Amino acid sequence: MARSEKAIPEYCAVLHLRPLPGSFRAARIARKAGVDARRQLDLTIRQAVAEARILEKAGFDTLMIENFGDTPFRKDQVSAETIAAMAVIAREVRSTVKIPIGINVLRNDAISALSIAAVTGADFIRVNVLSGVAATDQGWIEGRAADVLAARERLDPELRILGDVWVKHARQFSSDSLSHSIEETAYRAGADAVILTGPTTGRLASRAFLEEAISACSDHDIPLYLGSGVSSETVSGLPQVGISGIIVGSDLRKDGMAGAAVDPRRVTRWMKSANRHFRG
Repeated sequence: MARSEKAIPEYCAVLHLRPLPGSFRAARIARKAGVDARRQLDLTIRQAVAEARILEKAGFDTLMIENFGDTPFRKDQVSAETIAAMAVIAREVRSTVKIPIGINVLRNDAISALSIAAVTGADFIRVNVLSGVAATDQGWIEGRAADVLAARERLDPELRILGDVWVKHARQFSSDSLSHSIEETAYRAGADAVILTGPTTGRLASRAFLEEAISACSDHDIPLYLGSGVSSETVSGLPQVGISGIIVGSDLRKDGMAGAAVDPRRVTRWMKSANRHFRG
């Protein structure tokens, strides 16, 4: 595609799961509500399936499932019960919708994400730190690209890997250049696409970073996804060329709050705004 042509990005909606068995918040909810882990998981499955139907019907191209309710997150290896719960949920969502789905195991458990994706028929995973070293609210996180690529080759070579560059809620220490980080994440770490976020959940990347990322990805033919801050209000200000996909979570939820239930009215508003800008 010539750079002057208008892009039609993929729309990816995020399913923010309720707290899963094994997490601090799930245990607290269980004590207060007097329900066991199986009952909590049943509620989480029903909510995920219902939201997946709403989002597919609204016109989203893909869905991403993540254990957003499990804060504070484990750094790089979640518990066995979290993996089991996410696999059950992913399988139910996979059997409900026809669009592709992805897995993100927070904070940075790429091997578990690959395992869940491979056994449930998912299509891609997201890895917050695939390359380099980042200081995060979970401590220092190091990319394990070699292990991730080896696991993909063993489990399902067709799974796509979306790798964040300068991921939110973190500070990158491996490179002072966003362009270089993009190149290393794609070429040295093997990501099939890169994700650019703002500093935190719900915040858009700066215009300067966005323009630099679009330029670098365009020069090297690397797909670029925007991973935070694309709301019904901000989408109209995005460039119409150079963006391969938009990942949206918070703005689709009640009061625009990450982790809240999906609000069909906000979903409709977001889709209208995005379509008017990109597909109108």
